[in-house]
Amino acid sequence: MNTLKKLYGTELVDCARANAKQGIKIAAYQCGYGEDIASFAQKLHQACEQMNLQIQELSQLITDHDKILEFHGGDIFAPRTPSQL
Repeated sequence: MNTLKKLYGTELVDCARANAKQGIKIAAYQCGYGEDIASFAQKLHQACEQMNLQIQELSQLITDHDKILEFHGGDIFAPRTPSQL
């Protein structure tokens, strides 16, 4: 049983975006919808419309910025060794 509180609006979009790479089942669960993927998808679509975002699928919430951070493995913010300063 899911014990997470269902998210709505911008909180739902933010949570869905943060979990989009793990897939719709994980995103739905993390956003408080458990296994009710249909409700999750409907509420996410409504929230995106309210924010003037046009998405057809969850993966569209993954931004280019997210992809760059993943590609660089965090080196954008911190060098791996003091000599790289």
